[in-house]
Amino acid sequence: MSDRVLGDVGTRLLFENDRVRTWELRLAPGEESAIHRHELDHLLIQLSGDRVAVIPEADTGGPYKDYLEAEVIPGMTVFVGRGGVETARNVGNEPYREIIIELKD
Repeated sequence: MSDRVLGDVGTRLLFENDRVRTWELRLAPGEESAIHRHELDHLLIQLSGDRVAVIPEADTGGPYKDYLEAEVIPGMTVFVGRGGVETARNVGNEPYREIIIELKD
């Protein structure tokens, strides 16, 4: 897996300073994010959509080791520890949108 190219954790960088980095992730129905690594602890805030999945890579160090599919609950905020290597997929019928707030040490 050393030749694997990793992408950004979100679609668009919204804000960054010395303490936090904020991303927006947008996925159309059926669309996947780039494979990415979460180098920092972060908050995920679901904004819209109906169903989303996380597809972890074999070498993930994050909390999600197996494929996980869940209902989207707008406003739900989840703390996730660093280390995840994964892809997000919109498995629903509506556009998916979330905010990712990375917490710098």
